[in-house]
Amino acid sequence: MLSAEHRAIVKATVPLLESGGEALTTHFYNKLLDEHPEVRPMFNQAHQANGVLMYAHHIDELEKLGGLVGQIINKHVALDIQPEYYAIVGGCLLKSIREVLGAEIATDAVIEAWAAAYQQLADILIGLEEGIYSAREQAPGGWRGTRRFVVERKIAESDEITSFYLVPEDGGALLDFQPGQYIGLRVVIDGEETRRNYSLSAASNGREYQISVKREPNGRVSNFLHESVRAGDVLELYPPAGDFKLEHTERPLVLISGGVGITPTLAMLNAALEPSPQRPVHFIHAARHGGVHAFRESIEELVARYPQLQRFYCYENKRDGDHEAHGIGFVDEALLGQWLPANRDVDAYFLGPKPFMKAVKRHLKAVGVPDAQSRYEFFGPASALE
Repeated sequence: MLSAEHRAIVKATVPLLESGGEALTTHFYNKLLDEHPEVRPMFNQAHQANGVLMYAHHIDELEKLGGLVGQIINKHVALDIQPEYYAIVGGCLLKSIREVLGAEIATDAVIEAWAAAYQQLADILIGLEEGIYSAREQAPGGWRGTRRFVVERKIAESDEITSFYLVPEDGGALLDFQPGQYIGLRVVIDGEETRRNYSLSAASNGREYQISVKREPNGRVSNFLHESVRAGDVLELYPPAGDFKLEHTERPLVLISGGVGITPTLAMLNAALEPSPQRPVHFIHAARHGGVHAFRESIEELVARYPQLQRFYCYENKRDGDHEAHGIGFVDEALLGQWLPANRDVDAYFLGPKPFMKAVKRHLKAVGVPDAQSRYEFFGPASALE
């Protein structure tokens, strides 16, 4: 049980660990993988230690963590993190705290306090995650753990992005999902298991899931999918998860994406246009050039069908032969000022590379979009965009 004394000790030592956060993360990561290589498929180096430090920083006011808890549990359930994993992580984290701070600072009392704090966090997350596991298993078309899906077709969307259309091998019903959510994928490459999250790039239709994967230069899984997976092959999926979801309101919708960040905004776009034909939608996409601009034809078809949809494209470097872009360079405050509705009372969703997202977050605030109506999904430590 976490006592008042434990809380005081944790709060007193948090600044020491935050100041050496990189050292703690590296030490913890190396120790975890050296002692427990079986967790490698589901482990992200930075997220665990940073998440624990943020929790400890707000240990007396957990409500200030805001959406962080929801982000963590959804990332965990998408990769099928089980309760026994917490004990492994906790043991390595406590050893790392002692070794990074040294025995003179990290006394038995300090380690005991951090153990109690970590256990409280683990109990909270395990309970919340089990609730999601159970709900998804019991829902129509739902399941727990992995389910086998057949790659029905594979379509190149740009020089870098390929879509995979996945249908259940068992022919059974398919779990519904919300636009903006993602699935977990389990693959075995050269005998080694790896798990990844991929956004669902089309609205739920009850028949198939669509993911659109960018080929990363050193991406083991993305290269495997692009090079080795063919139509007819089978992939193992975990059920959809994620708390970054489209909210249906009467306010105009603004969708802003950079690069492969376009994938969840596509699902949001289709969902927003169908049930609410009068809701204005502004779709803004940034790409390096036309060759890597995926889904342009699909968006143009929607523009022709829905008069309430406006789209704007920005190319960092326009090449000879590229389609026309509405902006050249980067999406900045001036361009957003031109492309957003005059009334900034909008719902804005944005995704993309970290520098892009940091800039968009800043620009949206500068042009007058309320912070509470500016939403994003970020596959990294939640504090990284602040």
